[in-house]
Amino acid sequence: MKRKFIFLLWILGVVCTVLPVKATESGRQSMVESFRADSIQFSLLTCAPGNEIYELFGHTAIRYQNFSRGVDLVFNYGMFSFNTPNFVYRFIKGETDYQLGIMPYPYFESEYALRGSSVYQQVLNLRQPEKLKLLELLEENYLPENRIYRYNYFYDNCTTRARDQIENSIQGKVIYPSVDWIKTFRGIVHEFTQDSPWDQLGIDLCLGAEADKPVDIRKQMFSPFYMRYFAEGAYIQEANGERRPLVLREDKIVDVEPSVASSNWITPMGAAILFLILNVVIGYVQWKRKSVFWGWDIVLYAAQGIAGCIIAFLFFVSSHPTVGTNWLLILFNPVPLLYLPFMVYRDIKHKKDAYHLCNLVYLTLFMLFVPFSPQDFNLTVLPLALGLLVNAASHVLVLNKK
Repeated sequence: MKRKFIFLLWILGVVCTVLPVKATESGRQSMVESFRADSIQFSLLTCAPGNEIYELFGHTAIRYQNFSRGVDLVFNYGMFSFNTPNFVYRFIKGETDYQLGIMPYPYFESEYALRGSSVYQQVLNLRQPEKLKLLELLEENYLPENRIYRYNYFYDNCTTRARDQIENSIQGKVIYPSVDWIKTFRGIVHEFTQDSPWDQLGIDLCLGAEADKPVDIRKQMFSPFYMRYFAEGAYIQEANGERRPLVLREDKIVDVEPSVASSNWITPMGAAILFLILNVVIGYVQWKRKSVFWGWDIVLYAAQGIAGCIIAFLFFVSSHPTVGTNWLLILFNPVPLLYLPFMVYRDIKHKKDAYHLCNLVYLTLFMLFVPFSPQDFNLTVLPLALGLLVNAASHVLVLNKK
């Protein structure tokens, strides 16, 4: 009996000793898991614009930090190479391929610091499963068969890709703040190209009427700084009705003075006005001498026709968004280039050419059409069209004077 009693006391002692150890190990494991969750941080990075045309609108990336493992990486959907075969042709055609790249954060930071672009970091308010899910999505995207994608400037770019992966990782729905402004693609582009008038003109010549239609806030997020603004005011609506902000805080992690772009000695409008004046002077001299300067016709109509070939290619062939509705095709098309040999022949032989009379009427109708067009034309187009009109009128006057 005494032995049984001692044995029971021994069993009780063992149980009382083991249970606290088990509880301690369980608590320690819970603390470790909690530490691992807290040690992971994802942030949305927004980079200020640079001076190159592909840098004018800024950039977006995702930063992944694992403090317990000392990992600090940037997932960047904006990687591309100018050395890609037929890069220029593929870019104009709308078949540019971008890819997801991964780089250590210090390299990313130094690149933008040297470029003179500040970087803003928005720390995302994600729960542990959401962080693990986002990491899984990014790693899956980085697989060789997934990392390359067909870039589309307005609808599928480095910013929209980052936004979509963040949304796909969240257990709930991201609700973005409503706004009372009305924006268009062209309007947003103008906001970031106002200090680069030649780049703005080039983009305006390519974009069509579709770029002037109002776009909702989701489409406005193609722009990195619009994405940053909407993320700042967004919240996550969970299935149980709870809400939490999408962004915990924002920090300026790269703070540098922006590099100053070299100013152009002449603006597009200034160049267009000089073009108009030159046509007026040449037209007057032609009228006085009763002779057409066919050398000027070669330069003028070849330039108009080449510009028309580019716009026609974008209109009919390119898959770029909005370029298929470009009403500038009326003014810039390949017809002058195709007709140029016949025009020069008639100029040299001093023969009448009905093309100039038709062109005069055609350009006059275009000038009358501009105020009623569904497309917002760059104002530089007006003196350009007027210069062509003056040239056509001078031909008609010279031939009539003869």
